Amino acid sequence: MTGRLIFVLMLGLATSPAVAEGDAAAGKTIFQRTCENCHATVIGVNKIGPSLWNVVGRTPATIPDFAYSDAMKANKQTWTPTTLDAYLADPRGDVHGVKMFFRGLPSPGDRSDVITYLQTLK
Repeated sequence: MTGRLIFVLMLGLATSPAVAEGDAAAGKTIFQRTCENCHATVIGVNKIGPSLWNVVGRTPATIPDFAYSDAMKANKQTWTPTTLDAYLADPRGDVHGVKMFFRGLPSPGDRSDVITYLQTLK
């Protein structure tokens, strides 16, 4: 019985999302407050930072004509909810040498909300 219980629990952990589903409306508000001075949400518009339109599922440093840091160019991990969560928690700690001065979103709930909002940008 104990073996089955452990198996079921492990199966549940393996199939659960790494980042909790957030609230897109709350994420938009957080984005507007903390991100939109530097990032646009429409295709083809870069600001200090690159456009974040369709960022989820994209390879980093692939927006044409944007001057990415060498560190970001070397980062080949696709932007998934999990990789975005790690990056948004501590951008400079996650990708050493990035240009972004933002210190990160310390709240897992805020990060989840922002990531859920970013998933709507398609």
